[in-house]
Amino acid sequence: MDKLHYQGRWINLCERDGWEYASRRHRADVVIVVALTELQELLMVEQYRIPVQASTIELPAGLVGDVAEHSDESLQQAAMRELEEETGYRAKSLQRLLSGPTSAGLTDEQVHMFRAHGCHQTGAGGGDASEDIIVHRIALRELPQWLQAQQQSGRQLDPKIFAALYWLGCTPAIS
Repeated sequence: MDKLHYQGRWINLCERDGWEYASRRHRADVVIVVALTELQELLMVEQYRIPVQASTIELPAGLVGDVAEHSDESLQQAAMRELEEETGYRAKSLQRLLSGPTSAGLTDEQVHMFRAHGCHQTGAGGGDASEDIIVHRIALRELPQWLQAQQQSGRQLDPKIFAALYWLGCTPAIS
C-alpha cells in the first residue's frame, strides 16, 4: 500500500517500501512520436520547461487521457493527437516501438514510443492553448550539427531523441 505524503493539482508524492516517488494524479502514461517528413526531416519541438529553466528540444509527446475529453483515448489515439497538435503533421499509421519508465527511480510514469509513417502536414502545429511550441523539421543528414548547435546555444536536449535515432538507424554523436 502506498503512503501519500503530498497531493498537488497534477502530481502526488508517494512512498512505497521506504522509497519516495512522484506519481501523476491521473493516468501515468506518456506518448512520444518519432516522425519523419517526406523529405526525411525529423520532426522535433522546442519549448521552455520550467523545472530545468531552459528551452528544450524534444520529440512530439504528451500525456494520455489528461483532460476529460480524452479520458478514454488509447495510447495510439493520444500519439496521433499529440503529433498533429504539436507539429501540425498527421500520420497515416503508427507503429509501437517500445514502452518503459521515464525515470524509474523518481516516478511511476511510463513512456510509449511510436514511429509515425506517411506523415503529411495539416496545419502549423504549436500545441494547445497552454503551450508555446516551436516546430523544427531537421534533415537527418544535418541533425548532428544542428543538435550540437542547439546545445551550445543553451538549449537542453531530451535524451529520448537519441533513442528515436536508434530506431531510425542513425547514431549521431555530439560532444
